Amino acid sequence: MTDNEDPKKRKENRGMSKELFGYPLSIFFIVVNEFCERFSYYGMRAVLVLYFKYFLRWDDDLATSVYHIFVALCYLTPILGAIVADSWLGKFKTIIYLSIVYAIGQITMSISAIHDITDTNRDGTPDDMTFHIVLSMVGLFLIALGTGGIKPCVAAFGGDQFGDHQEKQRRTFFSVFYLCINGGSLLSTIITPILRAQECGIYSQQKCYSLAFGVPAALMLVALVVFIVGSGMYYKAEPQGNIMLDVCKCIGFAIKNRFRHRGNDYPKRQHWMDWAEDKYTKLLIAQIKMVLRVLFLYIPLPMFWTLFDQKGSRWTLQATNMDGNFGLLVIQPDQMQTVNPILILTLVPIMDSLIYPLIKKCGLNFTSLKRMTVGMLMASIAFICAALVQIEIDKTLPTFPSAFQSQLKLLNMGSNPVTVTLPGVDPLVLPAAQASDEFFTFDTDIITVSIGSSGEVKTISLAKEKRQTLLITSNISDNWMLTNDLTSKPQEGNNAVRFINGMNTAVNVTLPAAYFGEIEPLNYSNYSQIRNGKSIFTIWSGSQSCNYSRDFGFGSSYTFFIPSTLVIGPNCQESITAAEDIKPNSVHMALQIPQYFFITAGEVMFSVTGLEFSYSQAPSNMKAVLQAGWLLTVAVGNFIVLIVAELAKIPKQWAEYVLFASLLVLVCFIFSIMAHFYTYIDPAAIEAQFTKKDNKDDEDDKSQLQKEQLEMVKKDSIKSHEDEDDMAKQSRM
Repeated sequence: MTDNEDPKKRKENRGMSKELFGYPLSIFFIVVNEFCERFSYYGMRAVLVLYFKYFLRWDDDLATSVYHIFVALCYLTPILGAIVADSWLGKFKTIIYLSIVYAIGQITMSISAIHDITDTNRDGTPDDMTFHIVLSMVGLFLIALGTGGIKPCVAAFGGDQFGDHQEKQRRTFFSVFYLCINGGSLLSTIITPILRAQECGIYSQQKCYSLAFGVPAALMLVALVVFIVGSGMYYKAEPQGNIMLDVCKCIGFAIKNRFRHRGNDYPKRQHWMDWAEDKYTKLLIAQIKMVLRVLFLYIPLPMFWTLFDQKGSRWTLQATNMDGNFGLLVIQPDQMQTVNPILILTLVPIMDSLIYPLIKKCGLNFTSLKRMTVGMLMASIAFICAALVQIEIDKTLPTFPSAFQSQLKLLNMGSNPVTVTLPGVDPLVLPAAQASDEFFTFDTDIITVSIGSSGEVKTISLAKEKRQTLLITSNISDNWMLTNDLTSKPQEGNNAVRFINGMNTAVNVTLPAAYFGEIEPLNYSNYSQIRNGKSIFTIWSGSQSCNYSRDFGFGSSYTFFIPSTLVIGPNCQESITAAEDIKPNSVHMALQIPQYFFITAGEVMFSVTGLEFSYSQAPSNMKAVLQAGWLLTVAVGNFIVLIVAELAKIPKQWAEYVLFASLLVLVCFIFSIMAHFYTYIDPAAIEAQFTKKDNKDDEDDKSQLQKEQLEMVKKDSIKSHEDEDDMAKQSRM
């Protein structure tokens, strides 16, 4: 079926394609397409903020800001897609063209995450980060254009495939369609974090963001191919024009006309939209008035989305400092987002079939606007929960030195205890082959360290804003070494491990996932990143070796000391000492479940009810305008996150959560006042009044026309008689 067919013929063929189980065969291609596209979008989005933080090396605020700019664009472009589809290309061509753009964007994102492209020294870190940043930004822009552009088209295009005799099948299709959206979202947020956690690379093994983006790119290509394969079966409606353009033109004309006729010389109108009556019908103006009443209620709504969409940014970053070990399962930080679609699939039927009917039986008038108000409060509670969790996390985080401070830890490499005296610190007894339990903070660059009975005093120069460990040798008079320690938690929940060799011979330490290399006597290795779980290290001294095992959690840092008294053999495990430089994450990810529950309950009460209310209060031909307004509130909400993250610069994350919760409570109070004064209407009844009035006016016009025609006939009759009399007179004469 081509776009140039006779529209009348095409309308007759609507819903007449091949059927399977009573459904047009074409819709099965559309359902598969939607599932793959949603998997592609949500899978890419699930790992996006961690890609910014760990691959592009951005800080939390910048990663959050760019993430929300991308989400905002994804909710702005549907308006453009709807206008293009309805006014120019039609839904089918719009879906095809923008899906190609979408797929190119996903492929570009996957390529941008291949670290080996610019890793010339093969150390696992890209050397030209600008290349990766530019490529990823281009990819995200194309994805936003593609996913947003096809968003309003696919569901409507699927609905077009059904004839008037298939109303029941159409309703079932939309249920399956939205089930595919949630199914694709759920599966992708489970699978892509697992792919990201794998290690891959040509020259060096790193977290596999390229695979995490590559699989969604492949699914988008599958979605495109499936949609094209069904091309011959689709009913393709011609572009009929976009109602949003008509609404904008009418509003613009009313404003312009009102401005032209300002002053006391002109009669006042009941409503400012009435100034459009010179050009537009009263019915259209009445419909726009109804829409504007709903859009006015949309003004406070962006604040809800400001909080809601942070579950993919701030909450994911929060989870990176938590313990994801659930026993049989180890949950990645970005996998916690799966709680949201799971709870949606659970809460929607519970709310509809149990909670709302129960409230109604209690005699409470739980209107749509009241539900939305409660939904906002639920989101506020969710952020209070997030703030409480953040406070618990902050208690476990180490205190790193400021720009004017230095921190020092001590390690006794000898076989005898020593007593160490530091400035402003009580004498400290260090057992043999042991380190101090904590870091000591100093405000000066240079300190003196004295050793008890020997009276040995040394001057140590410290580095500002650094953590260091002072290695005290067994021979006190020898030179002491300073090591540079980590000044931040290890990334992506990994554990940073290094070895210090206190023996008089070189040793090698190996691990299947890491290689520490040869460690010279009285020297130390670089840090290596170790995943959570049990690791077995093999320590080699010449041809002899022994194993040392350790269970690791998430986000810790350890220094393992090999003492000079080590004997390679069965006692290797007991001989090696461990210094815990940074404690592992101890706050469990399960504590995030309450905040996900409240934000999802808020979403069900706010989002689902909000669209329901909007559609019930606007004319049927204006639903596209309301959808555009609704998507605009989501976009504005994400821009608010950007403003707070970049401008407010609140030092404590829990305080930022409290700020957002407080702002939403304030907005909720304003919205409740607006809702109190809102009067529910029946758009169909109002439209019927104007239609009836127009019909009456038409009848009056017809009767008036008939009267005028009758009078003309009478006049013609009288005139003809007068002419006949004149002719008779002339004949007699």
